[in-house]
Amino acid sequence: MTMINRRELLAGAATTAALAATGAGAQAASPADTALLRLFDTMFAEDIAASPERATALGLDVGANADLKSQLSDYSRAGRGKAMARAASQLERLRAIGSGLSTPRQLDKDIVEYDLSRRVANERRFGFGSAGGNFAPYVLTHSEGAYREVPGFLENQHRVRNADEAEAWLSRVGGFATALDQNTDRLQAEAAMGVMPPAFLLDLALPQMRRLRAAPAGQSVLVTALAAKAAAASVAGDWATRAAALVETVVQPALDRQIAAVTALRARASMDAGVWKLPEGAAYYDAAVKSSTTTDYSAEEVHQLGLAQVAEISAQLDGLLKGQGFTQGTVGQRLVALNERPNQVYPNTDPGKEELLTELRGHAAAMYPRLDKLFISQPKSKLDVRRVPPAIQEGGAGAYYNAGTVDGSRNGTFFINLTDSFDRPKFGLPTVTFHEGVPGHHFQVMLALESPDVPPIRRRAGYSAYTEGWALYAETLADEIGYYDGNPLGRIGYLQSLLFRATRLVVDTGIHHKRWTKDQAIDWMVGATGFARGRTTREIVRYCAAPGQALSYKIGHTKWLAVRDAVKKKQGAAFDIRQFHEILRLGAMPLVLLEREALRRA
Repeated sequence: MTMINRRELLAGAATTAALAATGAGAQAASPADTALLRLFDTMFAEDIAASPERATALGLDVGANADLKSQLSDYSRAGRGKAMARAASQLERLRAIGSGLSTPRQLDKDIVEYDLSRRVANERRFGFGSAGGNFAPYVLTHSEGAYREVPGFLENQHRVRNADEAEAWLSRVGGFATALDQNTDRLQAEAAMGVMPPAFLLDLALPQMRRLRAAPAGQSVLVTALAAKAAAASVAGDWATRAAALVETVVQPALDRQIAAVTALRARASMDAGVWKLPEGAAYYDAAVKSSTTTDYSAEEVHQLGLAQVAEISAQLDGLLKGQGFTQGTVGQRLVALNERPNQVYPNTDPGKEELLTELRGHAAAMYPRLDKLFISQPKSKLDVRRVPPAIQEGGAGAYYNAGTVDGSRNGTFFINLTDSFDRPKFGLPTVTFHEGVPGHHFQVMLALESPDVPPIRRRAGYSAYTEGWALYAETLADEIGYYDGNPLGRIGYLQSLLFRATRLVVDTGIHHKRWTKDQAIDWMVGATGFARGRTTREIVRYCAAPGQALSYKIGHTKWLAVRDAVKKKQGAAFDIRQFHEILRLGAMPLVLLEREALRRA
């Protein structure tokens, strides 16, 4: 999974301002090209102005955008309306670009138009949550909301190098209280429309909110991080006292109001897990499936595809498990037994978790020498491997990737959730490294960020079926080049990963299309994959909060392989996998356009 938060790929604060200048990247070959690239610059600037956090993350809160350094995004329903109006205006201007575009710029236009047209149509139809590339129906959950996003953003992205930046931090602390109230108001307004999160999602959100509220003002990360950054930069001032006063007088009361609202909503919420219960719920999920997969698959087609792929992969695992002496029980039961072998689990202690991280780093290092056989272009950015910070690991993704910076000031980072080491047996560690790191998300994200051929507006486009499909395809590449030769347990881990993604096709559609309960989905996935129940539960609650997104992995993987086969069939003996992978330099795109572009280039 690629993320800074769930919905956006952001680079670090040291990213060069050249990222925003088209002249340093994509080139114009005609007057129409020039008009398109100018429009892209305008659209990029509009989007940056509407997202102060993104401006800071990209290092663009300077010059004419300096005021953004002290602001936060609009979390209100009015803000949602403004974003929709901006997207509609951009789509209208984009469609006004006439003929005469060069082939590269026509691809850019097609990709951006695909995204805008579907976002505008879906946001207009469904007046709640978010209906962009990946749908998020609920304003506040265990994984959504300003209460989760803003403190981490300030700690990790907001720089304090001088008094002005410290003052901007204080302004954002005050703005955090506003964002909390906007979230609360929107939560209540959309609940009145019949849009309430499942009770169990609120049960996971409330403890996080209460922990944030329970910290004395002076010990809040909003205070301690500012004080530490100011001290490190020798910025004189009583910053901790001023920040603590803001936390006590505006942030904590806003948190109290939010906790009270969520508690009241929890008393009325049901345990129904799927979005079928929402207004136009069936249509909402159908749109979510199409948007996340960038295909025209129906929910039922995805469900049946998942059942077929689970059966196929399980048959391969059956033979390998028998070869390891596991002959009794279902494939899932035998995978559980393998997971329970003491030699397959690191101790659930900090030293044990550090050993696990060391192994992950070793797999990345071992893969690098093999990559010349697969790639012409490789990212300049290196890869770091870290654990998810313990403060946010509960309810968090199992693993994810954060982009590095183009200027090299921060490496790309693969984070792994180590809430319980048992959830990450040794036989599964190689494949997660290849998925999140090399040659998975790290290659896919950084080659696009570093490419001069991709306009800035597209460099962080997040087409989940493309990006997650690539990462799963990267796991297959490791198998194809022989990484698991002589290591049947590692290959079992790889196939279990594929099986896991295939089961997602079944359980996500099961929850939202076939009206399964949360426990039904957990039981089915545990039985099929052999994953630990704790890890599986975290996965299922994620699917309940983000309908359709989990489908993108296996649908994308299937499509990447199909596109490669189509190119290989067209080129015959001339096929070069290294050249095929150069398509990464064109940036993420819908799968339908990936197929078209790959065959055009063949």
